[in-house]
Amino acid sequence: MISTRDEQSLTVEGQEISVCLTTGSTSRCTVIFGHGAGAGMRHTSLDAIANANAELGISTLRFNFPYMEAGRNRVDALSVSTQTFKELHSFAKAKGLDPLFLGGHSFGGRMSTHAVVEHNLVVEGLILSSFPLHNPKKPSLDRASHFERIDCPILFLIGTRDGMANADLIQQLAVRHQATLKWLDTADHGYKTLKRTRTRQDDVFREIAEYTDAFVSDMLNQR
Repeated sequence: MISTRDEQSLTVEGQEISVCLTTGSTSRCTVIFGHGAGAGMRHTSLDAIANANAELGISTLRFNFPYMEAGRNRVDALSVSTQTFKELHSFAKAKGLDPLFLGGHSFGGRMSTHAVVEHNLVVEGLILSSFPLHNPKKPSLDRASHFERIDCPILFLIGTRDGMANADLIQQLAVRHQATLKWLDTADHGYKTLKRTRTRQDDVFREIAEYTDAFVSDMLNQR
């Protein structure tokens, strides 16, 4: 049985933020998962990811960044975003939710990569879904310049139609950092798929969960 419950709010930079935990009948690890820039932790896509993970024994701890909680349109400064992940990491440890993975959708995933670097957070790995490597039609590796300082395993989950992750560049990045790269069949940046040409019979969120499950299993077996 899958359940999502609201946790106690946390305070980041003087502001309270909402937190929720999605779990299944069993849980062998927790992913601290940040939302994208334009929608909060209860977005339907994040609900679907968390529920699909829970079916495979992976709990998902979600939260709102301070700007989202306050209803502001502009994302927080990098220091605030990374501090948010640090607070969630401490919260999860105190709750006994480890082993812990960090990650998120788009902006949330990008901020998780900075958090492990800036705060030396100890996690089993990073799970980066729709990682926004660059702005649309402006391919670049500039947003990944800090990856040299990441010392944990990385999983990229990228749609084959994602306009914010040039295929050649994301493959280059994955090879350079020995990351696992999985392509989401016909998915765009927001997980919309092409039903007529998609070869997989399951939906994209089950696909995400299965790749996540395989990555998590590999990491936990190496402990």
